[in-house]
Amino acid sequence: MKALQTLPLALLCLLAPATSHAEDKRPNILFLFSDDHALQSISAYGGRLKDIAPTPNIDRLAKEGAIFENSFCANSICGPSRACIMTGKHSHKNGFMRNGNVFDGSQPTFPKMLRKSGYQTAVIGKWHLESDPTGFDYWEILPGQGSYYNPDFIQMDGSKKRFPGYCTDLVTDHAIQWLDKRDKTKPFMLMCQHKAPHRNWAPAPRHLTLFDDVEIPEPKTLRDDYSGRSAWLKKNEMTLAEHFHWQHDLKLHGKSIVPNKIMDGMLNGEYMRMTREQKNKWDAAYGPKNKPFIAALKAKTLSDDEILKWKYQRYIKDYLRCIRAVDENIGRMLDYLEKNGLAENTIVIYSSDQGFYLGEHGWYDKRWMFEESLKMPFLIRWPGVVKSGTRPQEMIQNIDYAPTFLEIAGVEIPKDIQGSSLVPVLKGKTPADWRKDIYYAYYMNPGTHNVPRHDGVRTDRYKIFYLPQSKEWQMFDLKKDPLELRSVHDDASYAETFKEMKALYAERRAHFEGILK
Repeated sequence: MKALQTLPLALLCLLAPATSHAEDKRPNILFLFSDDHALQSISAYGGRLKDIAPTPNIDRLAKEGAIFENSFCANSICGPSRACIMTGKHSHKNGFMRNGNVFDGSQPTFPKMLRKSGYQTAVIGKWHLESDPTGFDYWEILPGQGSYYNPDFIQMDGSKKRFPGYCTDLVTDHAIQWLDKRDKTKPFMLMCQHKAPHRNWAPAPRHLTLFDDVEIPEPKTLRDDYSGRSAWLKKNEMTLAEHFHWQHDLKLHGKSIVPNKIMDGMLNGEYMRMTREQKNKWDAAYGPKNKPFIAALKAKTLSDDEILKWKYQRYIKDYLRCIRAVDENIGRMLDYLEKNGLAENTIVIYSSDQGFYLGEHGWYDKRWMFEESLKMPFLIRWPGVVKSGTRPQEMIQNIDYAPTFLEIAGVEIPKDIQGSSLVPVLKGKTPADWRKDIYYAYYMNPGTHNVPRHDGVRTDRYKIFYLPQSKEWQMFDLKKDPLELRSVHDDASYAETFKEMKALYAERRAHFEGILK
């Protein structure tokens, strides 16, 4: 009788998700994420900024794990990229195609599946998906884009709480507090997500004078004339030369004294929310730097090119100052894992929602399928699995993150997920049929910065995309033209390649059931 009475309990144990000792040994997942972090500003990736503005803590992940050289986003814009990560699907499949959409939190996401399998899940920091997070045991998120100074955090009961200090530091503070208080009998998956280095690039008080004594090298294409490519490039509204605002971007007070050269219209909202002490530090740092520039503008002694040079230095230094705080706080998280005996059984990923233009093609922002925007950082440390110091060349996308996390946790990957698990690649056993190209689609327009809708395919050498509004193709030979200065779609010597790339484009659109029109 006793054996019969215990049978239902035994059956229940077999049927229930495994949450016992064996499952507790599954690795923790720490997903460190930022906004608009360009590869050019991560020293482990190389480039013109590596010696001027090193990122030693992010570089630790490259040295102790892997740094992917060919990591790409599926849609280069903040909210859609995050939705791709959550679902493992392209934007037209997860329903979040443009900033301003509302994410359907009822759909399957990897945090929901991890939580169901026994993981404790949390997201802290920038969310930007409009609806409340689902699938998390704990969440605390910034409203919209969030603020750098004295930010508000939305709580799980819907209320907002304002915290004094600097956002990048506070996101890390709150993440560490959650780690301290979590249920330590379960593995965790924590998404620690920073606002920085999103526009308007407001540095922490401790970094306001960083790089003041340095002249940052300009990108070769800062003065791109946009010839040899679509006329759409000249219509974009994201140039340093014409589309920076006096207060918001350039940190100047009052009204523009040269409105025909530097626009008014956007206030510096960060300055407006600062405390008196914060404002005093800000003014002490920026005042002396602004004074000679304003005097020269009043005296009309600066050429347009000299104004552009000043704008670039102001922009890139503020951007890199924001990166410095991100890097410092990545270091804080890595140190926390070490001090609390978690490093060996915690997978750490660092990524960002897309790349960013740091003056390349004369631009800031993202959106276009050009390399600086399309490429996104992906670094991963997985002790005992990922070989230290490796630089995988496989082409990966942010739709791959969800299936990767699921396989790591031993959770079955749903058949409708469009990405592929990176686990075999991370173990050094790349499948023979691993992708040789990636598909990209951008859906906004009309919209901010006037970048047109387009979708396309990138291989190891060629890139092709289509602009439906002008019924126009663009194709680039990345080997001969890495700066993407001339489209060869109508070059007779590329006729056969153009035909092949159009066929590949049609094949990938059909495979992913693309809907761009």
